[in-house]
Amino acid sequence: QVQLVESGGGSVQAGGSLRLSCAVSGDTRRRYYMGWFRQAPGKERGGVAAIDNVGTTDYADSVKDRFTVSKDNAKNTLYLEMNSLRPEDTAMYYCAADLFVTRPLRSSHYEYWGQGTQVTVSS
Repeated sequence: QVQLVESGGGSVQAGGSLRLSCAVSGDTRRRYYMGWFRQAPGKERGGVAAIDNVGTTDYADSVKDRFTVSKDNAKNTLYLEMNSLRPEDTAMYYCAADLFVTRPLRSSHYEYWGQGTQVTVSS
């Protein structure tokens, strides 16, 4: 029903910041649950942050107080503000969406996915 396209990734030094964006197109009439996930080489895809249809957020312990997820419904865009980046944050970051999610940080609970954007944090 929807297409997701991530952008904003790049290479930064430890302690730096990046803001990722996820543009949503297609059927945008509904307010989807949305999440950010990441996958590093040799590791499973893991949840980073999520926001439900009314703005309630969830964060992985590893990013809480450093990352902020938000959305602009008027622009059909999801954001992930990443601060105090660490080398262990290096991964491909994906945005995901679904009509309803009971476990916001579980990737298997989302139907729609973007292609990902690479984030590399150097020490």
